[in-house]
This record gives sequence, C-alpha cells and structure tokens, in this order.
Amino acid sequence: MRFLIKLSIVLLILAGIGAAAYKPAKQYWAARNKIVWRTVTVEQGDIVSVVNSTGKVKPKLRVVIGSFVSGPIKELFCSFNQEIKVGDLLATIDPTLYRANVSRDQAALASREADVYRVKAQLQQAINDEKRAIALRTEDETFIAQAEMDKFKFARLSLDAQLKVSETAVTQARATLENSQANLDYTRILSPVDGIVIDRKIDPGVTVAAQFQTPELFIVAPDMRTEMHIEASVDEADIGLIKVAKQKGYTVTFTVDAYPEKVFDGTILEIRLSAIVTQNVVTYPVIVSAANPDLDLLPGMTASLSFQVDQRDDVIKIPNAALRFYPNVKQVRPEDIATLEGQGQSSTPENQDDAQQSEKSMSAQERAQLRRARNRRHVWVADGDLLRAVEVTTGLSDSQFTEMVSGKLKKSDELVTGVQANPVGPPR
Repeated sequence: MRFLIKLSIVLLILAGIGAAAYKPAKQYWAARNKIVWRTVTVEQGDIVSVVNSTGKVKPKLRVVIGSFVSGPIKELFCSFNQEIKVGDLLATIDPTLYRANVSRDQAALASREADVYRVKAQLQQAINDEKRAIALRTEDETFIAQAEMDKFKFARLSLDAQLKVSETAVTQARATLENSQANLDYTRILSPVDGIVIDRKIDPGVTVAAQFQTPELFIVAPDMRTEMHIEASVDEADIGLIKVAKQKGYTVTFTVDAYPEKVFDGTILEIRLSAIVTQNVVTYPVIVSAANPDLDLLPGMTASLSFQVDQRDDVIKIPNAALRFYPNVKQVRPEDIATLEGQGQSSTPENQDDAQQSEKSMSAQERAQLRRARNRRHVWVADGDLLRAVEVTTGLSDSQFTEMVSGKLKKSDELVTGVQANPVGPPR
C-alpha cells in the first residue's frame, strides 16, 4: 500500500512537470519552425531602361591609298600611327621608266610640232604658186592651161589637209605626253586627306603591280581625334526602341576592354536598313558616334553598349526579385489560393507551350492585347504567418527594378522574395 502511494506521488510529480513544460516546449517548436520571409523594400526614384549590345569600334572614314602605276617602291616617308596632312609625300615608286617615257613623248611632240611648221611652209608655197598662176592666167588665159591650174589648186588643198593632220598629230602627241607626265607624277604617292596612318601594307623595295587592280599601300583614318564610330548589332525585337531613342536624342554609354572602368558617351548616328540574318536571327547595324580626343578608342576594339531607350522619373519601383517569386499554396491565405494557382499555372513549361501555341492562332490585335495584359502582375506581402497577394500593373524595367504603373504599394513596403533557411540551434 505504501509503494502504491509513493508511485502515485511520483507519477503526479512527473505529470506536473510535463504540464509545466508543455507550453514552453510548444512555443519553442513553434518558434523554431516559424517561416522567416526574405524580403525586399519598395523604393521610389528614377528608372532608366536600356538595350544592351556589342559592337566594333571603327574610324569615321577609312581611306585606302593605292598606286595607279607599277614598279618597285623606292622610298617610304611615313610609318604606322603617323599623323599626316593633305599633300604629304608618303612613298615614291621608281620613276626611271616613267621619266624615260616623258622624255620620249617630249621628243615626239617636238617632232610633230616641227612637222606642222614644215607643212605650213609647203602650204604657204603652194598658196603663193596658186596666186601667181591666177595672176598670169588673168593677164592671158593661154599662159597657163586649166590642167595646170587644177594642179596648183589641189596641191594647196592637199597641203591644207596635211596641215590639219599634222596639227592633230601634235594634239595627240601632247595628250600622250600628258599621260606619261601623269604616270610620272603618280610615282609620288601623296596623301589625299588629313589623318592617321592606321595600316601600312608595303616596305621599301617591294614591287607593286597595278595592271589588274589598284594595290593597297596605306590606310588612313581621318578625324580620329574628333569622332569614332561603333557599329553595333541590335536584335530586330529591340530596333523599334532604338528608333524611338534616336528620335528622343538619348545618350548611348559603352565600355571597352582596354578601359573597363571608363564609361564613354555617344549618340545614335544611323540605323541602317541592311538586315543581317544569322541562323534565323535578324539584326540591324546601328552606328554610334563618339568623341575620341585622347585616342583611347582604337579601330577594332570591342565595345559593350547600353542604349537608353526610355526613362521614368520619381516613380514607385518594385524590385524585380519580388515579381519573380511564387509561394507555395500552404504559405498563402485561403482567399489568395486562386490567384496563386493562376500564376503558377501560367508559369509551368507545359502551359507555356500551350500559351505559345494558342498565341500563334490569335489575330494581331489579340496578340497585342494579350501582351499588354501581361503587365498585370502580383507580388506578395506578409500577413501574419501567411502571405497576401497584391495586384500591380508594371511598366518600364531596368536590371533591378520595375515601374509600378498602378497598384496599392507605397514606398518602404516590404515584399516577400523567398523563405530564409531555418537557423541551426535554438531560436533567438
């Protein structure tokens, strides 16, 4: 009997201890398993939307200087990266043959001019003979027969024609001399523009042959310190935005690998219509103009460009991470489950394929309306232990934020972007 009493007392004590520890233990496990949300803050400020692309740095103008005549290079007067002016002597081709041709043609011209003097003298003699014969025949027709008069007349006409032939030969000889002189002048390679020699394709002693095509000797880039061009390839989906950006005069910023921390500014100069198709991807060349006073931009550099295509000032900005978050069904309020299931359903790969297939069968107006409706989104805020959906209409986006066009959010609101990992150890 005494043993049962003792056992009952022990059991009562243990039951009391268990009852006293139940509530703290329950609170401990509730605190340990409580969901801790990872959140971001709604901000207010400016949003700048950009289209990124890559391109090649090129000179504003690329002048190829060649040779019109053939022969060995005798002297070079410029080298790589040399700044030159219009009319500067760049190189000379051995002029021996061309100088000999000029001397030959000068002699030929002198011979033709002497022949003109000879024919003129003979013509003048024939004229005088004809005049004397006419005078004698005027005195007495029997002095000179008609046949003799014809000889005087046609001798004069023949020499007159011969004079014209000789004068034509002089003109031809003079043209030949001018051609030879021009070829001799072409042995001196002169710069047609002011600029910098960005490439030299010859060395002294090299023989150039210009019979079939003009050989390239130098490549000169004018105005490199004033302006450089960047030729970017922009996807067809973005070319409409680039066109609007050009009309609004937005600035283009870019970097090059040589100066990764330096940001260059440029402007959209031209949107070319020559589409480039590569593996069914259509791109358009967009030319960006940039100043280059320090010659930091060199031909051939790869530029990473950001085209500013739109801007919003002082708007409510939703972090993009909040727009990408979709909670679990058990984590939301019962009244928001339908909203969640609608979002989740649209995000599954199978339903995306179905949506794409159905979109193909829509009319152009229906597709445009559908794309406008995609700006209606939902974000999630903590409401006790569960999440509440907040509908927003989004607008312009950048890499971190999206503009809220309409919705019940304000600056400093906390939006859920995920669940933090459960801490190891007792809760604090």
